Amino acid sequence: MDGPATIVIFGASGDLTARKLIPALFENARKGRLPAGTRIVGVSRTPMTDDEFRRRLFESSCRSLGDACRPDEWNAFARGIHYIPGNVSTPDDGARLHRQLRELEDDRSSGRLYYLALAPALYPAAIASLGAAGLANQDRGWGRVVFEKPFGHDLASARELNRTVLQVFDESQVFRIDHYLGKETVQNLLVLRFANTIFEPVWNRNFIEHVQITVAETVKVGSRGAYYDTAGVLRDMFQNHLLQVLTLVTMEPPGRYEANALRDEKVKVLEAVRLPQREALDEFSVLGQYEGYRDEPGVAADSRTPTFAAVRLYVDTWRWKGVPFYLRSGKGLAGKTTEVIIQFLCPPHMIFDVPEGQTIQCNRLVITIQPDEGIHLSFQTKVPDHGMALRESMLYFHYRSSYPETPIPEAYQRLLLDAIRGDASLFIRKDEIELAWRIMDPIIGGWAARDTEPVPAYAVGSWGPPEADRFMEHDGRRWVNGASLHHDA
Repeated sequence: MDGPATIVIFGASGDLTARKLIPALFENARKGRLPAGTRIVGVSRTPMTDDEFRRRLFESSCRSLGDACRPDEWNAFARGIHYIPGNVSTPDDGARLHRQLRELEDDRSSGRLYYLALAPALYPAAIASLGAAGLANQDRGWGRVVFEKPFGHDLASARELNRTVLQVFDESQVFRIDHYLGKETVQNLLVLRFANTIFEPVWNRNFIEHVQITVAETVKVGSRGAYYDTAGVLRDMFQNHLLQVLTLVTMEPPGRYEANALRDEKVKVLEAVRLPQREALDEFSVLGQYEGYRDEPGVAADSRTPTFAAVRLYVDTWRWKGVPFYLRSGKGLAGKTTEVIIQFLCPPHMIFDVPEGQTIQCNRLVITIQPDEGIHLSFQTKVPDHGMALRESMLYFHYRSSYPETPIPEAYQRLLLDAIRGDASLFIRKDEIELAWRIMDPIIGGWAARDTEPVPAYAVGSWGPPEADRFMEHDGRRWVNGASLHHDA
């Protein structure tokens, strides 16, 4: 970064800006990671002065950062914060914004980052306005645009949105964000696999029996009912977060850690995912809806929107042929956790006597993405002074205990910094988006077509509907529920 950047946040009066974006930028500034002289310009329709905007952001940032929010550091940071009232979706306001940005920059900018913290329905009009105003031009420095999820609501809309965006911006300027990719433990998946010789030789169908990827939330939909009822868990979690984690678990090593090399390998995984067949929905997926969901504000009284889903997928490559991947997510569940379970095969022949009625737990690797970021590896050991009795033991790694002096940063800190630097490694490319929708469309559309069938209910505080357990039992397997929640280092 060879000069000050201008970060323009559209929808700046919203919750995302206050809770995530500004605290992340403030933390980067405190750590000396933003280019000197960087300006942050908030744009929204709400009338506000610069001082009112800064005061609002100071309060929200301090709520997020707690003791780390020091007024002297904030005041130094806030001098670079400005506010411009306007509607990015209208051409006149777009042209006025361009003039005001040039006045603020006074020819001292290496480039601009446009962050669309807007409702996705506003993306096409906002992009058209940016293009008409010349804001996508890179004649005075780099220009990049960041999109939040969801990027489209099905394959057709994602393709249309990509077409609209790429009429104004080049693909190299487009950063589609999935905040899961900014989490330290998600990135650690690549380090675990490709920086250690002990894992990669067994990371294949010859040693792995199956894989579970779970994103469980204890919260219900709350104030997001109106949005969630049009999306559901398959659009909200599977098309983006879960499939992205799947690609990192299964991808081949790229030739180098570089954006397009990394994303090329992820695309190959998505291309190899066996496409679900609508006529066999019950064989590879199950849905659920927590009890009381239809009483939530903004939710239709007869809603069939799923708040829970489990899906079995296969990646048809030499490495993974025949290995089932179980993806699961839901709201109102018994624990808050995001984890990857690598279940290894059992030894081909057990030479030790196992007491009648007992089974030996085969080796299992648990990669916890949140809340207690870390890695657990289970293995069998001999119980002292009990003959050849066996017991499961654990090896642990936890970020908090291993790096007590370094708190785990919010994902947006890394992602915003990468976007300013132009590093797209942790952002999603056009073909990734479309391939992910290609996988999910048959599932979403298939269940929507069965609109006369009830969605199985489950109790809040459970691990989902009983149908999800039967789904696994049919395969001769069981869910691992909150593995990281039951172990302490």
